Parts: sequence; structure tokens; C-alpha cells
Amino acid sequence: MLELHAITAGYEPRRPVFRGASLTVAPGEAVGLLGPSGCGKSTLARVAALLHRPDAGRLVLDGTEVTAWRHRAPRAWRTAVGVVFQQPRTAADPRLRLADLIAEPLRATGRKTEAADRVAELAPAVGLTPDLLTRRPHEVSDGQLQRACLARALSLSPRWLVCDEMTAMLDASTTAALVAAVETYRAETGAGLLAVGHDRVLLDRWCDRTVDWKDCLPAGTMA
Repeated sequence: MLELHAITAGYEPRRPVFRGASLTVAPGEAVGLLGPSGCGKSTLARVAALLHRPDAGRLVLDGTEVTAWRHRAPRAWRTAVGVVFQQPRTAADPRLRLADLIAEPLRATGRKTEAADRVAELAPAVGLTPDLLTRRPHEVSDGQLQRACLARALSLSPRWLVCDEMTAMLDASTTAALVAAVETYRAETGAGLLAVGHDRVLLDRWCDRTVDWKDCLPAGTMA
């Protein structure tokens, strides 16, 4: 279970973006988190992905309360969650070819010998052809780069996926392809999904249930 209990988080001392947000995702479940821009849903997603330490509240991952974030978190926690961000340009090292971008988590965790085989397995799963793997981010489209970022998120076979506005900048066909790739992975592995977005139609079609941001907050709180 991925459990967020009464999370308060922000980026400035004593000025949280939100207070007391709670949300749960069961193993194998796809949960959509729906809300307008600027409400704080992406910050909550970063907390769920162990990328942002909350000011208060508890994150429980597979029955264990998380007590460290980012590079201070144990590897077993960090590798349990894969993340895809909204803007692939800011999430990708411009110096890396797409093959190296996908393999980056494997090399960072001492699994370099598995990289070539894993890239060869993931590239077609997300719709990347061999010629694209030799290119750098500036040589591919946003959609192609986001495909590589999704493959990178899947490279360590995470039990949980956090997709933060993953398709917001993409056309309909690329959106459909990426959602299909995520769903194939989930069907094969039983991974849970937290999909953050502002498109109710997409989230309702994609996820088992969609949660409105205001319903994550304590009663009486302004969304």
C-alpha cells in the first residue's frame, strides 16, 4: 500500500502549499488525482515519490513508514517508485543519448551489466525505434523524449508508478501510446499507479478511481 496521511508540504519555511492531504493507493490499483494547476497535487506526488520531504504527516510505503527522502532514502525505497514528470526537457540530461537516459537508473544502482538488455526490452515497449536511441534530447520531439523518460521510470521494475501530468504536453496519439505502455507494465507486474492530472476524462478512462484534490484535504479546507 502507498499511504499518504495528513501530509503538509511546501517549499518555504512555515508557508506550506497545502495542509493535511491524505490519499492511498492499493497494490495494483490505478488512482487518478484530479485538480487545477497550482493546487498542490504535484507537490503531493513528489512526496509520494520520495522526492520531497513533507513538513508534517506520514508516508507509508508497503507497510513501512518512510523517514528519509531523496538520496538519503534507502535504495530499496527509492527503487520501489518510478516517476514520470510533466516536462521531459527539464527531466532529461541533455548530454545523454536516449539509450543512456533509459539506462541511467541501472548504472546508478550498480546494475550496469543489465543496461543493454533492459534498454532493448523497454524501447519497443514505449514505442522507441533503434535509431532514436542514438539521439540526444534536442534531436527528438517532446513525445519521443517522454517515451524515453517513461522507459527510464520502468527500468528498475518499480512496484509503484507516479505519473505527474505525464501527457499534458503531448498529442492524443502519443498520450494513448504512453498510457497503453503504462497499463501493459501494470498488467504484467501488478504495480500500483498514482496518475496526477487536470483532465477528468483521461483520468476516468485510465484509472480505477479518480480522486478530486479537494477530497484529499481535511473537511472545511479551501481547495
